[in-house]
Amino acid sequence: MYHLELRQFPHVARVFNLSRDELDGKFVRPWVGGAMIEHDDRRWAPERSKLTILEGPELRADELGLGRGWASATRRSTDVTDAVVAQARRGAEARPEVEALKAAIGEVAGTPLGFQDVMALAAAAHPQWRASQQLELAEQAVWEMLHQGRVVMAVGSEVVARERWQPVVLSWATWAGVTTEPFRLQIPPG
Repeated sequence: MYHLELRQFPHVARVFNLSRDELDGKFVRPWVGGAMIEHDDRRWAPERSKLTILEGPELRADELGLGRGWASATRRSTDVTDAVVAQARRGAEARPEVEALKAAIGEVAGTPLGFQDVMALAAAAHPQWRASQQLELAEQAVWEMLHQGRVVMAVGSEVVARERWQPVVLSWATWAGVTTEPFRLQIPPG
C-alpha cells in the first residue's frame, strides 16, 4: 500500500492506503505533468508543493485515529518518492515498444511465463532488431512491470522478494534459461 503527504505551507494533506493505480491516477501522473492536484477542497501546485510517498503495509483504522496515521506510516514504510516519480516520468516519456511489450506480457502472464518467453515476445514483435536490442526491450518491460506491481517474480509457488529482483533481471543466465532456479513471471496473486 502507498501513503502520501502533500505539503504547501502552511497546509498539509495526507492520504493513506492507496493502491498503485489510485496513487498514479490521482496524484503522481498529474504531479509529473505539472497539473494542479485537487484534494481536500484544496489545489496543490507541483511547483509550490512537496510530495512524499511511502510504501508499506496497510494501516488499520486504529492506527490512523487521533492524527497518528503519518507517524504510523513512517515507522513501518519506506520512502519511495523518487522511484515512483521517476517511473511516472519514464511512463510519460515511454517508448511505445516498451508499452506494447508490457501489454503483450500482461495478456499471457495469467499462466507463469519464463524470461525466455519474454525474449521470444520481444523477438517476435521486432524480428529485424539485434539480439541486444531485443534483450534491452525485454529487460526494461519486465523491470517496469515488476515495479508497477503488474507482475510478480516467483520460483515455484514462492514470490521472490523485491531485493532479489535486480540480480535476477540483470543476469544473462536468467534470460538464457540456464539458472539453477526456474524464475517465472505471473500476475500477482489475489
